[in-house]
Amino acid sequence: MIDITLDLPELPYPLHALNPIISEETFNYHYGKHHAAYVNNLNKMVKDTSLEAFSVKDIIKHAKQEKNSGLFNNAAQHWNHSFFWNCLSPNGGQEPSGHIKSLINRDFGDFESFQEIFSNTATQLFGAGWAWLAQNENETLEIIPMKDAHTPLTENKKPILTLDVWEHAYYIDYKNARPKFVEAFWDIVNWDFANENLKKQL
Repeated sequence: MIDITLDLPELPYPLHALNPIISEETFNYHYGKHHAAYVNNLNKMVKDTSLEAFSVKDIIKHAKQEKNSGLFNNAAQHWNHSFFWNCLSPNGGQEPSGHIKSLINRDFGDFESFQEIFSNTATQLFGAGWAWLAQNENETLEIIPMKDAHTPLTENKKPILTLDVWEHAYYIDYKNARPKFVEAFWDIVNWDFANENLKKQL
């Protein structure tokens, strides 16, 4: 699992690398403003508290337990976005290979069935949120729609891949056509990252 600190991470590719699927303008807003705002807010909230020494994952779990929605939303959105950038690659797309392919075939029948379920989940999620591919305690893959900032980390499930379907993720490039954004995701999905996540512990 990638190491996520209290800092805004560098993107794993240039801002223009996923154009035209995700434009540089979208990254300037989505990464440069939205994600950066979550990081700035989170740092203000934990400054001069014991939480400064916590990992972002532990801050998320602490905030969930304490029902601190402001802290939870900013910490989880920072973690989710940091994870999401790695789910994309200019060299991605195509069908999966390796262990993730075997598990998809085992748990969903075949890639086409998995792709249809994931796309429908992402498209039909009402309002803002995330479509997650996660692995449960039985090591079975699950597709999970999660509202707002919610994340599999608080459900004791291992995140494998995600797609951000908050409107700010796609509106500049696709206006209100979320299904087109979801369809385009398959051309840049990073299966290497998915395979890495299967190998690592939370």
